[in-house]
Amino acid sequence: MKNIFKKAANIGCCLSALSCALTASEKPNVVLIFADDLGYGDLSCYGATKLKTPNIDKLAADGRRFTDAHSASAVCTPSRYALLTGDYPLRIGSTRPVFLKSGLVIDQEKQTLADVMKDAGYATACVGKWHLGFGEKTPDWNGDLKPGPLEVGFDYYYGVPTVNSHPPFVYVENHNVVGLLPDDPLVYGKKAKTEEMHEKMGIDEIGGADAAHELYDDYQVGTHLTEKAVDWIKEQKKDPFFLYFATTNIHHPFTPAPQFQGTSECGLYGDFVHELDWMVGEIVKTLEEQGVADNTLIIFTSDNGGMFNETGQDAWDAGHRLNGELLGFKFGAWEGGHRVPFIAKWPGHIEAGSVSSQLICNVDMLATMSALTGAEIREGQAIDSVDVLPAFTGNTSEAVRENLVLAPSRPGILGLRKGKWMYINSKGSAGFGGKKRGEHGFAGPAAITYAGYSNSDIENGKIKNDAPPAQLYDLENDLKQTTNLYKEHPEMVKEMDALLQTYQPAKKPAPKRKKAKGTSGN
Repeated sequence: MKNIFKKAANIGCCLSALSCALTASEKPNVVLIFADDLGYGDLSCYGATKLKTPNIDKLAADGRRFTDAHSASAVCTPSRYALLTGDYPLRIGSTRPVFLKSGLVIDQEKQTLADVMKDAGYATACVGKWHLGFGEKTPDWNGDLKPGPLEVGFDYYYGVPTVNSHPPFVYVENHNVVGLLPDDPLVYGKKAKTEEMHEKMGIDEIGGADAAHELYDDYQVGTHLTEKAVDWIKEQKKDPFFLYFATTNIHHPFTPAPQFQGTSECGLYGDFVHELDWMVGEIVKTLEEQGVADNTLIIFTSDNGGMFNETGQDAWDAGHRLNGELLGFKFGAWEGGHRVPFIAKWPGHIEAGSVSSQLICNVDMLATMSALTGAEIREGQAIDSVDVLPAFTGNTSEAVRENLVLAPSRPGILGLRKGKWMYINSKGSAGFGGKKRGEHGFAGPAAITYAGYSNSDIENGKIKNDAPPAQLYDLENDLKQTTNLYKEHPEMVKEMDALLQTYQPAKKPAPKRKKAKGTSGN
């Protein structure tokens, strides 16, 4: 049955001068920078005034800035799953982040974004936050961490295995923990010798491996990962390359390097954004120094909206608006949870200084890279991914995507975009449940009331007793989601709810995966 959420493109595989039969020398390099928890209002080119992001702003000035781009999930792990597989994460029941003991979330038989690039002749690397698990069922932290990134299409991996807020606080390179010694293994239930700080968690969940832990300095993670990404770019001399640079900035704990501390007007939150901006600048500078900037497509976006954690609350009190005018925060179904910054730059192909209101999503990157490189998507793969290359390179007024499913953290709750309409099949945000200023998970009705937002279903920080059972918003006329139109448009509610009711996980098994070249023995 045809997937109702995927628009069949009527656009040919060739766009203007772009051919789908590119030679190796013609194929553009691709650098995908995937920031962590960066909200819609966290960049000066998206309206921030309490911090400055000149390097990212220049990307936008030299490329295209999107105003209606989304993460398929408002949660980190499921969002990354969508990005790399082209499938909505709810197809595998993924709604929450994974941690220390989780096996690899991605089925090894899935065709991933990295696979598509390898099939097209690209060298592939993932540098930064992985957060998709290791191992068949659970990681062997003292052995080979596989399956992992190398088993789903990447030639090289270096980075933070889970997330910078949770253990283990070590680096992983390819299949192994960096600096791990045979006589000093990682031990579950032992407190790690790592710096304790605000919004850093689980230090007593796994320890040992003192030498490996010593290499991990929270305040140098951003600069260290940047060095690794830069070094890998410099090593690429022959084939076109694909770099997936998944930063830990700006996820808590907020640990900017000393040179960035105190540089913004909204505390550590803004300082961490400043470090992220520097990281982007270093990547761009390296591409220029290597003479490949003009033949490189750079995509910059975020895994979900900004989080109203304690440091985020401090930034808010200082006048910074994490998600701009959008309602809600990370983990939630309101726009602030999943509408994210998205910038694409490709000299000569993407109009400089342009702005697009096309509806696009991170789940679309696989189909888009397939169209860009000419690599074929196998049957049954990337079933939710739509080719949005026309939105990158053209000025088409035709919508590249008609519908989009969006998921908060609460299982069973979904949002659906269709044109100007946003439908949420429940009350509230379906995200974090914190109710007071100072709570790490401050969110929902209480948080938006504190933040000064208004919504017709909410009064005094709580959902009204007579609020409708679900929500419908006209985003064209009410981007701030102030008025729930559920009762005013019953036919639209019925239509959109029917679409969500037919949304089911794919039942067709994935085809047998071919062994990727260059991954054995790593």
